[in-house]
Amino acid sequence: MHFVLHRAKKKLQAIIVKVSDWAIFIGIVLIGGLGSSYYMVSVGSALTTRTVGPWKTWTHAGRNDADPYTRAHFARAGRLNLTTEIAQTYLASHDSKGRRLHSSCVYRISGDQLDARWWSITALNDLGQLIRNPSRRYSFTSDTIAVSQDGTFEVTLARDARPGNWLPTAGAGRLAVSMTLLEGEAIIAGDSEAQAAEINLPSIERVACR
Repeated sequence: MHFVLHRAKKKLQAIIVKVSDWAIFIGIVLIGGLGSSYYMVSVGSALTTRTVGPWKTWTHAGRNDADPYTRAHFARAGRLNLTTEIAQTYLASHDSKGRRLHSSCVYRISGDQLDARWWSITALNDLGQLIRNPSRRYSFTSDTIAVSQDGTFEVTLARDARPGNWLPTAGAGRLAVSMTLLEGEAIIAGDSEAQAAEINLPSIERVACR
């Protein structure tokens, strides 16, 4: 009787070990799959996004042939972007040195006139919303921005009023900057020349922090 119980116990232990191994394997597969899917939807990859300095764009946003990750990214964000066949929308959440944008700091966005029929630069909070402010300043466009004689421009992000092209950041905390180019040179040139045409994007420099 003791021998039978011993054998049954050994078999039960073997079954438990096998079940545990399978449970661990399935857990790794599920966690890995869900984790990689979450990353692809949230951050993207070289197949779905293009990065130019601090700026990132989803290359197939708003298109009928967009991949599932791009569709899921904008569905989760609740945003309806213009199709990349006519416009490019870039988002920056870090400055040109890779530091997270925050309303406790002052930033200078500077560059040459952008190669597009029309463009805009907008300050947003970390949720992608406009930042409420008494001045009701939210964005500058190619039609409203003050440009220097040499064709360059500067936009200042700061809590307090600043001369020139100033966008208030109030107490928004983490910031993001959105830039939309309508019928830009990268679109007109086609995908094969897009990377070369996009090097003219503005830099984002942190000036000071409180």
